[in-house]
Amino acid sequence: MRLPDLSCALLVSTALVAGCAQTDTMKTAHSTPWAAYGTPVTEQELAAWNIDVRTPDGRGLPAGSGTVAAGKKLYDAQCIACHGEAAKGGSMYGSMVGGIGSFTTDKRVLTPGSMYPYAPILFDYIKRAMPLTAPQSLSDDEVYAITAYLLNLNGLVADNATLDAASLAAVKMPNRAGFIVDDRPDTHAARCMTDCQPLRTPPPPAAK
Repeated sequence: MRLPDLSCALLVSTALVAGCAQTDTMKTAHSTPWAAYGTPVTEQELAAWNIDVRTPDGRGLPAGSGTVAAGKKLYDAQCIACHGEAAKGGSMYGSMVGGIGSFTTDKRVLTPGSMYPYAPILFDYIKRAMPLTAPQSLSDDEVYAITAYLLNLNGLVADNATLDAASLAAVKMPNRAGFIVDDRPDTHAARCMTDCQPLRTPPPPAAK
């Protein structure tokens, strides 16, 4: 009769003890959440990120104002290197002035004055993306001022103009009527969460 190998028995018992200890450790580790979710965002904190502007009526434009004169100084300091003197085109970008009325011809000149249907679009773009090397570094007053200067260069506001949320939204852009409503059926799609039809399924006929 062979006696059991004590080394094997010891190895098995050690493994069982280690396994139990590991199980207890895992239970302890998972008794508390392993991920932290932080704290709820306050309305004040959210407002700092919410820079969206509804361009047709200017809703969302911030408080503040800027003049054409102040805009020229800021433009010469912040923008001229890329856009050129008086926004006529520089080392990186073409002209941002002129071309008004060219969209009805076969030689369109693309500028804020010739294309944008609503003036707040210009503020929104500058606020988000300019200057190229430091986007969103301009204050709201500075963005209003540069916007005023560029609109002045396009002949859309007076030399002594001061723009704020109300007056910027009131600027009538030359190409406002140059756009059409996209009435294709898929632009009216409603979000579906259950029992959804396959993509590209024709919509049901409109009720008469």
